Order: sequence, then structure tokens, then C-alpha cells
Amino acid sequence: MTYPPPSGGWNDPAWSGQQSSPPADPVSGQPVPAQPATADPYAPADPYAGGDPYADVKQATGQPAVAGYPPPAYPMYGYAAPQRTNGIAIAALVLALVGFASCITAPVGAILGHVAQKQIRQTGEGGEGMAKAAIIIGWILTGLVVVGIIFYVGIIIFAISQADSGSSSY
Repeated sequence: MTYPPPSGGWNDPAWSGQQSSPPADPVSGQPVPAQPATADPYAPADPYAGGDPYADVKQATGQPAVAGYPPPAYPMYGYAAPQRTNGIAIAALVLALVGFASCITAPVGAILGHVAQKQIRQTGEGGEGMAKAAIIIGWILTGLVVVGIIFYVGIIIFAISQADSGSSSY
């Protein structure tokens, strides 16, 4: 039993029927040379069998060649590794924020923020925003604490002076 050849001029090498003549080039009408036989009749033919047109590009970019695919037209870059955050900047921000509850840690956080900024400039680590926030929050809270202490001391001095002046009138 023989089957008719497939349409479109494509010959199936595994077809056991009568082989037709090789397909002709649609432009010139000349027969197309047959592809060399491979172990797997369905394996794609190597488009670069006559030579690699991208060999100079591969050498210039230093990229390994992947069989069957041309190299990229631009150099490939890996993803940027996450930048390491300065630990002192983190500690400074935490201490500055804890300064809302305990007024003692706010100036410590501000000072550590200055130290962290200096280290970040030298090493190029991340955390510049945290260090700056620690400085701002720390010094604002320290200023508010100092103003609060001055206010309470003033009230105490005023109360003592009023108590002394009132007790001598008896």
C-alpha cells in the first residue's frame, strides 16, 4: 500500500513509498542539493554547516556559542546583587525611633547616624537614607527633650519662688 506524497513539495525521508525527485528552487528552478543523511531523519539540519557567520562576534564578546542560536547582539549583564545595608545605620534608626519612648536613646541614635554616614561614604554600602533619618529624628527628639527639661525646671523654680513668697506673709 502506497500513500501519496505530502503536499507542498516536502519529502518525508521515512516514507516508504516511491521517492520523487528533489524539490526545485522556486527562484532559479534548479534542483536543491540534498541534505546529508543524519542518524535521526527528523533532526534539524545545522544552518551553520558552511561556517559560523557570527564567529567574529563570539570572539569579541567572549560569549560561549549555543548550538543553533546566534549570540546576542549586545553584551549580557547579570542582575545587580542586592546592596548590603550598613548595620550601624539600622541600629541608629532603631535607637532614634525608640527615643520616642525612652528619651535617652535619641541622641545615641543621632550620633550613630553620623558614624554610619561616614562609613557609607567610605565603603559604598547601602543605608544612607536610614542614617539620615536617624540623624534627623534623633536630633529633633533630643531638642524636644532638652526643651521639655528646661520647661519643667522653669516650672519648678517658679513654684518654689511662689511658695517662698507666700509663706513669709503669715
